[in-house]
Amino acid sequence: MLLLFWQIFSTFFLIGLFNFGGGGAMLSLIQAQVVSIHGWLDEGTFTDIVAISQTTPGPIGINCATYVGFEVFHSAGYGMVTGILGSLAATLAVVLPSFLVFFFIMKLFNRFHEAPAFTAAMTALKPAVAGLIGAAALVLIMDFNWNGGSPAVRLLTDNFPDWKAWLLFAGAFILSYTRKVGPIALILISAAIGLLIY
Repeated sequence: MLLLFWQIFSTFFLIGLFNFGGGGAMLSLIQAQVVSIHGWLDEGTFTDIVAISQTTPGPIGINCATYVGFEVFHSAGYGMVTGILGSLAATLAVVLPSFLVFFFIMKLFNRFHEAPAFTAAMTALKPAVAGLIGAAALVLIMDFNWNGGSPAVRLLTDNFPDWKAWLLFAGAFILSYTRKVGPIALILISAAIGLLIY
């Protein structure tokens, strides 16, 4: 059990340390570690955690870490208290690097914020953030298996079981892209339509 605590803490500490671009960009890193590398959770459970993380108050990356920490210990057969401690370990681990980096950067920011190298680094990170958010969307839609000679790609039927789910996804995307509908409104509209069609 202590080994699992250490694995959870170190995994989420590294995710927090190397994540740029907020919680949305963090999801693909969490999915890679939790589902693909360690195999603690399956794709369907991780997708449910992402959905809950998006609809609960707070940053999605921290919410996701909290739920994953609990679910890993719960699925391993430990009790409620151990699951809560797993949640605390994952949550502390994912926010600790940001706190440490922020504390360190604030000491240096006033000296270097107008330096050309700093400005160039921040500009260079913008495409990487967009790529990480796009990767988070892809891992919720498709399963990429890189074992063997050629990569195998399949649609995740747990997340998009039928044409109605794809239609709902397309409608939410169109409303977001063309009408600039906010995420809270999209979640409420999608939930209402989902209750009607399912």
